[in-house]
Amino acid sequence: MRARVLGQISVVEITAGPHTVLRTPELIAKSTGRFFKLSIQLAGSGRLIQDEREAVLRPGDLSIYDTSRPYQLTFDDDFRTLVLMFPHVLLDLPAEAMGHVTALRIPGDEGLGELISPFLVKLADNLEALSGTNGLRLVHNALDLVTTLFNGELDQLIETGRDPHLLLLGRIHDYIEANLGDPELSPGTIAAAHYISTRHLHDLFQEIGTTVASSIRQRRLERCRRDLRDPVLADRPVTAIAARWGFTDAAHFSRIFRAAFGNSPTGYRNSH
Repeated sequence: MRARVLGQISVVEITAGPHTVLRTPELIAKSTGRFFKLSIQLAGSGRLIQDEREAVLRPGDLSIYDTSRPYQLTFDDDFRTLVLMFPHVLLDLPAEAMGHVTALRIPGDEGLGELISPFLVKLADNLEALSGTNGLRLVHNALDLVTTLFNGELDQLIETGRDPHLLLLGRIHDYIEANLGDPELSPGTIAAAHYISTRHLHDLFQEIGTTVASSIRQRRLERCRRDLRDPVLADRPVTAIAARWGFTDAAHFSRIFRAAFGNSPTGYRNSH
């Protein structure tokens, strides 16, 4: 086993023989924190089961799973795999939506998987070189690619299912994404743009386990976090970055940023 811990992200390469891993409700109850794990199969094969789905992974294939819900991993022969573990908040997608794409096999030889899989394989091959600021940037770049990958998977599920409920929710998420910088973005403006009542809007978000305000706040914070670690924006004041993404109260922004990421905006920028 080889491992690197970079900020809140763990990168582990595992080489082992046949075995099974069970994440039970009892183990979950003893745990703190909510994490995703992304696996890319490097050699051999493995089987992942979660949320009533099963993915059989072969070299180059990827899949994601959530440590806050039960899962099973089975390896019938010798294998090698790379696992990235990171808090929910670091994946720039609604955690509640990710329950639709856990334990899905993402082929490493087609679509976006064909672009992203080689990058992750190279991470595994150069694990010892992952250190310091450059290593942290590389793993965050990997998470940005993973976000793009699963955003595409979610869009495809919505379009394929043609469920009017999911289609509406997808349009609402796209609208929020396009208007994050508008400080006037609110349940009222979102509902009006989609010709629904604010009550219906709140019900939609309640059904997926979150709130409108929480979804907006999480996405804005993630955009700010990304800008704060971008060297191109190193001279831009923290308040300007906050305002760019709809935060007009600097003190409020600093408080909720620290609550989300464990550091002040300035401290986060200096450490990255």
